[in-house]
Amino acid sequence: MVGLVVVSHSERAAEGIVEVAAEMAGTTRIEPVGGDGRGGIGTVPDAIEDAIDAADDGEGVVVLVDLGSAVMNADVAVEMSDAEAVIADAPVLEGAVNAAVAATDPSATLDSVREQAEAARGMKKL
Repeated sequence: MVGLVVVSHSERAAEGIVEVAAEMAGTTRIEPVGGDGRGGIGTVPDAIEDAIDAADDGEGVVVLVDLGSAVMNADVAVEMSDAEAVIADAPVLEGAVNAAVAATDPSATLDSVREQAEAARGMKKL
């Protein structure tokens, strides 16, 4: 099953997004990661790599990120990890929910889950 990682500058935000997405995820593995490792705001490549490795069961991992430097640090983490992982160009909450639903499909692939996460870019709320 394709795993998911949610990266936020805030540890609490990452955990909250995962809490929401997990409602739709079935048995999909979703790992939150956030903060600077010292209780502050930021992201750390090593922590993101650990989350990718924890979420991977051999089918790959879709990584969702919140802001600028999270993209850069997630990119570094994807390169460092032995897992096949991709970063979705998607809004983090809506993308995580879409990806969680997509990952429950028995025929889900890394590309199909990423595509569903990225489809959230066009979602209208009103």
